[in-house]
Amino acid sequence: MLDIENNTHNRFNPLTGEWVKCSPHRAKRPWQGQVEEPQKDDRPHYDEKCYLCAGNKRTSGVTNPKYESTYVFQNDFSAILPEGSNESFAKGPNGMLQAKGERGICRVICFSPRHDLTISRMSVEGIEKIIKVWQEQYIELGDIDYIKHVQIFENRGSVMGCSNPHPHGQIWSEEVIPEISVTECKNQMSYKQEYGSAMLLDYAKYEVEAKERIIVADEHFIAVVPFWAVWPYEAMILPVKREIRSIDELTEDESKSLAKVMKALGIKYDNLFKTSFPYSMGIHQRPTDGNKYEGCMMHFHYYPPLLRSASVKKFMVGYELLAMPQRDITAETAAKNLRELSDVHYLDTMED
Repeated sequence: MLDIENNTHNRFNPLTGEWVKCSPHRAKRPWQGQVEEPQKDDRPHYDEKCYLCAGNKRTSGVTNPKYESTYVFQNDFSAILPEGSNESFAKGPNGMLQAKGERGICRVICFSPRHDLTISRMSVEGIEKIIKVWQEQYIELGDIDYIKHVQIFENRGSVMGCSNPHPHGQIWSEEVIPEISVTECKNQMSYKQEYGSAMLLDYAKYEVEAKERIIVADEHFIAVVPFWAVWPYEAMILPVKREIRSIDELTEDESKSLAKVMKALGIKYDNLFKTSFPYSMGIHQRPTDGNKYEGCMMHFHYYPPLLRSASVKKFMVGYELLAMPQRDITAETAAKNLRELSDVHYLDTMED
């Protein structure tokens, strides 16, 4: 029988149809490469120089209101614009050089007026307010006739390209459904057609029984290191009781459960290396083009880059860029490392 903890092997990702190479023995090799500056946790409650803090002026000249909860505004430097062109061209040999204009709307969501309050340190009630705003934005933007997809995400930490440390997320709503979402939806719909059930619901129930890769679990949601994870401490948040296609379908109890799991996962992440753990997080859910997308379920992806410590990250270079994704630590080991950490944030322990 294949020993996945010691032998090189490839794991299949049913969402994308791709494979990832796992080489667990490489985790023992010495490291003399680049180290990153750990994300500091000593930010003030309010920063007069921060353009996202309540009451401060942004670079666009607009002054933020004295907001007391979540705050949403149109991104001052939007990647996609509502007045964009929808013209296209195809030129070059056999029309291989193609371009098509796109329209869209980009927004920023400040999670809290607190400059130092990340999701892992917010109250469950505070996280529920963020989820409520995500629901409202998904509905509002998705109802615009030309918007076919709403991507909600958060880049946490400067190592992930975050340009402002004030805890915030973004929404890009767009005219074209992105390739990753197309691929995931296609594979989930094919699974539903073949087996009569939702791929990710079947997978979530399996993980609950297996217990090998679960990080935290609540009544309606689990956080798990997926079997096919690429990043060292990659995680997904999945519904475990029913098919939930998009965030607007959540009941109040499900929203609370999701908030609890998000907070618990955030604490585990921060406790791992005693730092404000960087990651890119995003929600994949039903596109807003009017199709049903049977079998496609809402789920959260967390992609953190840290590998060995707060200062050593995983690089996707060489073989990963030219051949296929590769990881050194197994999903099972990563989940065990996170699962066994305290449920209390390390900064709260220090304060006590």
